[in-house]
Amino acid sequence: MNPPALELLFVDEHLVAVDKPPGLAVHRSRLVGDDEDYLMDRLRLQVEGRLHAVHRLDRATSGVLLVARSSDAAAELGRQAMAREMRKTYLAVVRGWPAEQGEIDYPLTGAGLRGEAKPAVTRWRRLATVEVPIAQGRYDQQRYALLEVTPETGRYRQIRRHFHHVSHHLIGDTTHGRGDHNRLIRQHFGVHRLMLHALQLEVAHPATRAPLRIEAPLDAAWLRLMAAFGWHDAVPSQRVA
Repeated sequence: MNPPALELLFVDEHLVAVDKPPGLAVHRSRLVGDDEDYLMDRLRLQVEGRLHAVHRLDRATSGVLLVARSSDAAAELGRQAMAREMRKTYLAVVRGWPAEQGEIDYPLTGAGLRGEAKPAVTRWRRLATVEVPIAQGRYDQQRYALLEVTPETGRYRQIRRHFHHVSHHLIGDTTHGRGDHNRLIRQHFGVHRLMLHALQLEVAHPATRAPLRIEAPLDAAWLRLMAAFGWHDAVPSQRVA
């Protein structure tokens, strides 16, 4: 039986943009381990020809993933990524209420958490907040916030590690997050995933150089939590019932 088909957000002869589901690794690597299901393997069942992953998303993260269909397109998109001309916008739900906007400038080590720390910068803008009337620990209510996050660099698990560093842990992050808040969201709202979504990618088309903006819709878990928190209009491009 073939795995479920991926949602293709953009397709032409030069590139493919995929809506990556949460929990699916992009491709085989020593960090992922030995899985039976990978995004690149699924994509090869849907799209003919050679495919080159231009960037990565963590297994737990969902959203826009760009794949080149030729080595020339891969090289150009890779150049844009290295030159920081590729703009990525994420949505994240975090513990607490960060400032309305801010920047985290904190060097990070690479994959596997080894090696010399390199510069890493993440900017955010707060879109919405909520107080949940559920007692936990010292507090009768719990605070959460919806953030628009723009990483200026692309270090390993950068967003998750940066918000851990400033004690605004991402909800659903089982590695760098807070287990008590993860359990609260699972038990009371039925959300079992990392609340990090690659919402939008802006890039120059590798062949035409025309500006290209690609957006991935929110999945059912995201829509359920946003509805429960009253964040219906927090992200204008995303419909919350």
